Amino acid sequence: MTKSVANNATATTARQWQILSQLDRKRWLGTTHIKEQLDLMGFDISLRTIQRDLNSLAERFPIEKNNTNPQGWRWREDAPMQSLPHMNLSQAVAFSMIKHHLTQLLPPAILDELIPWFDLANRQLKESKVANTWLDRVRILSANQPLIPPAVNHDAKEAVYQALFQNKQLIASYKARGREEAQQYILNPLAIVQRGVVIYLIASRDDKSLEEVRQFALHRFESAEVSTVDAQTPTDFKLDHYLNTGAMGFNFPLFDQLRAQDTTHRPNNQEHKTHSPEPPIQHIHLLFDPIAGNSLLESPLSLDQQNWEDAQGLHITATVNLTSQLVWWLRGFGKGVRSIEPSILSMAVFENP
Repeated sequence: MTKSVANNATATTARQWQILSQLDRKRWLGTTHIKEQLDLMGFDISLRTIQRDLNSLAERFPIEKNNTNPQGWRWREDAPMQSLPHMNLSQAVAFSMIKHHLTQLLPPAILDELIPWFDLANRQLKESKVANTWLDRVRILSANQPLIPPAVNHDAKEAVYQALFQNKQLIASYKARGREEAQQYILNPLAIVQRGVVIYLIASRDDKSLEEVRQFALHRFESAEVSTVDAQTPTDFKLDHYLNTGAMGFNFPLFDQLRAQDTTHRPNNQEHKTHSPEPPIQHIHLLFDPIAGNSLLESPLSLDQQNWEDAQGLHITATVNLTSQLVWWLRGFGKGVRSIEPSILSMAVFENP
């Protein structure tokens, strides 16, 4: 066998393995969808080649096709477990946890590819009491009041994720909070962030500066489609930095004056370049009832947190971003928090309920 023939055989095997891994028992998968998935994986082949592969695989594996147009394929109901892609128990547990906790953050193209693996994981776990017991004993709880996620337009969500995944601009109809009618935007997607039960697209508008990064709640998209134009990304945009500035904490109106002072006091009156109106950073001093603030001894507010206890109560000092998230968190302590410095934070917590 020549080297080129061997390479072709290896490529065919890899491609056919990917085709098999996409097929499901319970639903028909069209050849067009299979081709889209293979395109994302870097396989440059035609629909005709995929159809030939499937017909060839049907001679060796228990898969079947229907008589629709376009044609659909799936594993036969009586296909034995060993005919399907192999998965051990550790992998089955991992896929099960991905399905329960990460599906909202995965692009549809990847999620569709994982569906057969989720199904395989479920079947594997049914046969293992040990693994099933582990899944029954692990939960993730929100620190806040559980809420029902807002309804999201499925087609719009799919377009948002696809645009981000493919680094394309997004043509969107978006109805902001408080507006009676939706506005038409061309967006440059940068990231997806889930905050509580709400998912946000982090993006810039094509009619604004690239540096002006905003948050768009997914449930407020009335429609969206992927553009053929490549998205523009600020050269120094880093999602972790964006989040660390407190951008998703949202700004509290009282803190705007601190932001103005911060700009005024910079050397040579130099403005701080940022992708969003960053909340001001302040050193705060909190006085708690010792029992109420005890959790902060184990989960500190910041790396520079200091704490001590005296006759007044438990003192906590830390450097934090002043955001509405901080305000509402402190309000949740009620009378458990006795005093707050600086005064502007105290005013926000105690005088503006």
